[in-house]
Formats: sequence, structure tokens, C-alpha cells
Amino acid sequence: MTTKLISCVILDLDGTLLNTDGVVGKVLKVMLNKYGKEWDGRETLKILGKTPFESAAAVIQDYALPCSTTDFISQISPFFYDQQWNIKALPGANRLIKHLKSHGIPMALASNSPRESIEAKLSSHDGWKNSFSVIIGGDEVRTGKPSPEIFLEAARRLSVEPSSCLVIEDSLPGVTAGKAAGMEVVAVPSLPKQSHLYTAADEVISSLLDLQLKNWGLPPFEDWVEGTLPLDRWYIGGPVVKGFGRGSKVLGIPTANLSAEGYSDLLQEHPAGVYFGWAGLSTRGVFKMVMSIGWNPYFNNKEKTIEPWLLHDFNEDFYGEELRLVIVGYIRPEANFPTLESLIAKIHEDRGFAERALDLPLYSRYKNDSYLRSSQ
Repeated sequence: MTTKLISCVILDLDGTLLNTDGVVGKVLKVMLNKYGKEWDGRETLKILGKTPFESAAAVIQDYALPCSTTDFISQISPFFYDQQWNIKALPGANRLIKHLKSHGIPMALASNSPRESIEAKLSSHDGWKNSFSVIIGGDEVRTGKPSPEIFLEAARRLSVEPSSCLVIEDSLPGVTAGKAAGMEVVAVPSLPKQSHLYTAADEVISSLLDLQLKNWGLPPFEDWVEGTLPLDRWYIGGPVVKGFGRGSKVLGIPTANLSAEGYSDLLQEHPAGVYFGWAGLSTRGVFKMVMSIGWNPYFNNKEKTIEPWLLHDFNEDFYGEELRLVIVGYIRPEANFPTLESLIAKIHEDRGFAERALDLPLYSRYKNDSYLRSSQ
């Protein structure tokens, strides 16, 4: 990828900056239950990035609902209205907005959602609304994405050439619209295992945590520390469902799989990748830890997994023991590996990053977090 000189950034909102996918699923589940139907998520790709009218029409058609698109929207809108105030920012969203604003990079927000809905969502995130020089909703243009109109209008209001704009999008309609507008496009697919569909984008990344602004001639992030990115800490805990025996002898690191049950919201919120922090075992103490969240492409897992690796020598299994994790930083996105040997080499590289970083005061202070010892 060649370095391009970009002067402004145009961002999508739903699925790019905000974790709206979970809310959409919950609302549609409630709504379809009223018609004796069960939302199974099969239309997610069809409605991703579409206007509310187009999304509603797709759901009505696929589920053969006995109502018009207008009626469906009027019924479902109150549910979305109640939920939109509490939608969380996706990892890296606050960081990106603050960074661009602090460096004086003009930003526009261009979403297929109605302007009123955009305003409501922005109001729950401190400083976001004032960070954008331009905000455009899908009801303010004649045709929404995949038409380029909304992006061209954003460039016009910013008084810049389309070729100097970088679009960041999570949906195929958004990517199509950005390229049709003559802009550079970074895709951050919000659905798992869909990256292969985004060939039109100039770059495809796993999450905003992996965005490299320097590739586009923009001021680079300066918050990486020894190959790691500090995060606001978060917690996972539960009994070890697979301990030392699973792969540990091959990998050379004690693995301690946790059940993903009960963590569906958390797993949806955090992108697949490699994280690190501290692990507390109920009878053994606190240890350094590297953790993967994802589908583990090498083993072709069907469900998202939580696989911590304890950076300590153990000689016995620890199935069933209570394990509590404090995650404090990020290393890299999930990746495919052609051989088991290449996977093992990367795991040991991750281990090196984590071990060095966790000795730094920035991270070492969390070793004494009370959560790690509350089960001991």
C-alpha cells in the first residue's frame, strides 16, 4: 500500500464507531417475536450499512411478515429509540476521534441513519458531536449508500477535493460509496469472517485498534508502548474448562480456556485478536498472561473462544480452577497461519511482548487488582 496524502477523514457511525450490531439483533428479536418469528441473524449482511427503509424491507421479505415497510418501521422505531442512548463506542473509536481532533484534522460523519438518530447517539458520547466539522444523515441526501452522494456532499461541505478524503467504513455499501466518490477507503468489517468480501477497499483492518494513520499521510498514533497498546482494563472470569493438557505441551505455554457462555456481549464488543494482562488462579497466585479472543483460524473454530496462556511453568493440569483475568493491553489482530510451526513462533513472539510490557509500571500496577484475588 502506497502512502497517500490525506487532508480529512470521513467516518461512518453505526458499526464503525458504535457497537450497534448487538442492539439491532436484540430489537429485531423482540419485534419478530410479535409475529411468531425468530430472528436468526441470517439477514445481518443484507441490512448492514443500508438505510432504515431498505433494512426493514429486507427483513419483511425474508420473514414474510404481514405488514408494510412503513408499518414495520413505525413499530420498531420506539424500540431503537429506547436503546440508542446506551450504545457503546467500539474499541479505538474514542482514541481515533480524540487523536484527529488534537491534530486539527477535519472530520465528517456520514451515516445512512436519519439525522435525528445520529444526534441522539452522539449525545451519549462526550465530545463527539463537537469533533465533527460536518454531520450528514441519510435523510439529508437523495440517495443513501452505496450511492456516493453522501460522501461527495461531505467533501463539498468540508471544502476539499474527494481525492484528499479518507473514508472509514464497516459495510459493503459504505465501501462501494466511498470508492465511487473517488476517495480512499479503509474497511473495518463489523461481521466476522467477511474480510474477503471487501476487495474494493484500499485497506481492510480487523478493528480501529489496527488503524495506521501514517499510511495515509496523517499524524501517527504515539500511544504504542514496547509493541503494545494500553487499553482501559476489563475483566473476565470463570472456571477453567480446558487447562494445561490442551495444546500446552505443543505450544510450550500453559493454556487455560474459559467458557464463552455469558460473555456474548463482551466478545462482540472486543475485536478478535491477542491481548495481555494478569491472571489470578484460585489456589496458585497471580501470573502474567497473554490471551486470544477469536475463532482461531488455524483450528477453524466455529465459535468465538477465550484462550488465556499463563506465562509460568506448570507441571500439572488445572481444570476446574477459578481463573480471573484483568486485560490491560492489546498486541495484534487475529491472523491466519499456514503451519502449526508458524503459529507457535507467533505465540512466543506475543509472549515476549507481553512479558516485557508487564514489567513496566504502566501495566505492572494492575497485578495488585483486587479482582484477581477475590476468589482466593
